[in-house]
Amino acid sequence: MNNSLSIKGILFDLDGVLYTGTSPIEGAVDTIKAIRTSGIPCRFVTNTSTLSLATLHKKINALGFDIPANELISAPQATLLYLRKQHHPVCRLLLAEDVKQDFNEFPQSEANPDYIVIGDIGNAWTYALLNDVFNALMNGAKLITIHKNKFWQTEQGLQMDIGGFVKALEYASGVHAMVIGKPSSDFFRIALDDMGLMPSDVMMVGDDIDVDVGGGQQVGLKGVLVKTGKYRQSYADASTIKPDLTIDSIANLLGVIGF
Repeated sequence: MNNSLSIKGILFDLDGVLYTGTSPIEGAVDTIKAIRTSGIPCRFVTNTSTLSLATLHKKINALGFDIPANELISAPQATLLYLRKQHHPVCRLLLAEDVKQDFNEFPQSEANPDYIVIGDIGNAWTYALLNDVFNALMNGAKLITIHKNKFWQTEQGLQMDIGGFVKALEYASGVHAMVIGKPSSDFFRIALDDMGLMPSDVMMVGDDIDVDVGGGQQVGLKGVLVKTGKYRQSYADASTIKPDLTIDSIANLLGVIGF
């Protein structure tokens, strides 16, 4: 095993690392199978906010990945855990319909929410909606965002993510959003605690130099950047974040960890 990247566990991002849209990255299925067969603990950590946990699990297994549901850690699920710790929170959910199903236990209100929860709602974003949320924040609502990503890779190319809308709401209202998913340190610690491993013994493999690599390194993980998904060389070169390793794709990971 490569001593500079000696590891006991691996965290994987999903979209852009294992697959893009509905297409697996070449070599990803075999790589994950080999790593899981080796006994190295893995968790699959994602900011994906368009799919419920059940739908996400169904999708990745339909793509050929034999990954147990208990190894998936999604930002919406972490948000759910946070809200359960609050005192009877009334929510306004700006979430995809599939994800909303996971939040049915909470009372909901558009007029007087305690918490506004933002995920990916695609073309539903309008000025009227932003202004409505802005006024709720000015009236005392707290702002939770599943993540704050800038953009993501789709089968049609790069697409603006929800981070821009969240920043606009923060700027206008003066309210600071609580970010639940990557690069939140708490989110990474959930995965580490689940594996029972120290940060220095774990690598984070992702296509986002800011959220995956930078976020992971912030808590002491080794950050591995793959040149698939949203990766763009010009963006990576301009970043102050320096990955511990950059590889062409997940298919190259086996050699790195000594297979």
